[in-house]
Amino acid sequence: MTAQQLNVDTVANNLANVNTTGFKKERLEFKTLLYQTMQRADLDEANPRSRPVNLQVGHGVTPVVSTKTFTTGSFQRTDDPQDVAIEGDGFFVVQIDENGVQREMYTRDGAFKTSIMEDGSTLLTTSDGYPILNTDGEYIILPPEVLMKDVAVDEDGRFSYVDHANNNTFVDLEMQFQMVQFRNPQGLESVGRNLYGITAASGEKLLEAEGETNSSSRLRQNFLEMSNVSVADEMVSLIVAQRAYELNSKVITTSDEMLQSANALKR
Repeated sequence: MTAQQLNVDTVANNLANVNTTGFKKERLEFKTLLYQTMQRADLDEANPRSRPVNLQVGHGVTPVVSTKTFTTGSFQRTDDPQDVAIEGDGFFVVQIDENGVQREMYTRDGAFKTSIMEDGSTLLTTSDGYPILNTDGEYIILPPEVLMKDVAVDEDGRFSYVDHANNNTFVDLEMQFQMVQFRNPQGLESVGRNLYGITAASGEKLLEAEGETNSSSRLRQNFLEMSNVSVADEMVSLIVAQRAYELNSKVITTSDEMLQSANALKR
């Protein structure tokens, strides 16, 4: 019953994040507990009463891991130049500050925001205000004369802007999103706020710009990657988990009634 309750909690979390940008659905995996062997198989040809199979009784189930499915979600057009969707296996790199210690995090959420700095330049951040890093490991900062509505991001993540004073020509800003991949993305640690942390299981980050990956991601400006949760599939999983929970509860009730009947025989 405890295992099925965790399964319901996992499904509930998936359904709760059905509209979360870049969210990846989770799936709980289980394994059997220890078995009690009451009689072992005996294939002694000299014994005519040998047993061809074991007599074993299982002792339940336990959750093992929760795995994320990193399939690409559907793209939603927003026509907002600050929104960038990832087509591929890459992650944006975010720098956060935890008690004065700076640390890199990774996200698929491309719903970026802009923060105006003291000198008039524009800093590209997440919704929580964490800066996004470029291929040089530095903040993505737009010059004061460049407006976000004039900025263009190509498929490789390179920034340019439209120079209206020079016949609307595109000027290269010499900046590029730092896109990274991982050998085992399911080993990443979910830390909330649409962020992932690196672990020993995920392996070190692989830089797409340095050719450390077999394939590179493609970025699509004016789009957002939505959650890859399928409501229909989650509802089916919810019903199965609920029925399994109810049946296990019925097993406990039935076992208790059987013991009561056995105790009544003494009277």
